[in-house]
Amino acid sequence: MKKSKKTEKNIEVELRTLLDEKRFVDLNNFLLKNGEDLGEDNKDTHFFILPEKLIKVTDNISKNNAKITLKLQKIGVGSDFEEIEVFFVREHSDKAVRIFNELGFKNYMYSYQSRHNYLYKGIEFALKYTESWGFHCEMEIMVNSKKEVDKTMKNMKKVAKELGINIMEDTELKKFTAKLESGWNRGEYSKEEYEGRLN
Repeated sequence: MKKSKKTEKNIEVELRTLLDEKRFVDLNNFLLKNGEDLGEDNKDTHFFILPEKLIKVTDNISKNNAKITLKLQKIGVGSDFEEIEVFFVREHSDKAVRIFNELGFKNYMYSYQSRHNYLYKGIEFALKYTESWGFHCEMEIMVNSKKEVDKTMKNMKKVAKELGINIMEDTELKKFTAKLESGWNRGEYSKEEYEGRLN
């Protein structure tokens, strides 16, 4: 008798908040003390932006892997994102980026992401700094199906409220990402300046 295949969790339920530097440090210290430290997760990410979808080529420096991700909807259109991921060796990251460039993808963004992950009350917290978004936090849970999204979202919002985290709504996210796509950056520091502050 064949064993049934385990359903892959490929729907990401994700909430975002913008932070100032002090709030970023305070939240990091809280999660370090009260959550499970999942470690550093720094990465170079190349975004190819489509009208209703998003393709990412990610070179994960901390985990020594790379992947292409197709998100089937853009930020600001709901908080659950079905994803299709293909992993490959890091040495081919530049070739993967070149493929999309050669295919004529014009709406392109690059971001170096300084990131540290924690697990708290079953939710993955990603504390990030990027030149585009500045200091920010993502709360994430991967689920199997759309049926799980509403319950998961309620739980995440409850925990966010407990921690005093103000979640960005879809309308705010749409306006914000439109500004980023036009070339505006929220962050104060370049990649080099931010890394220099850590040393």
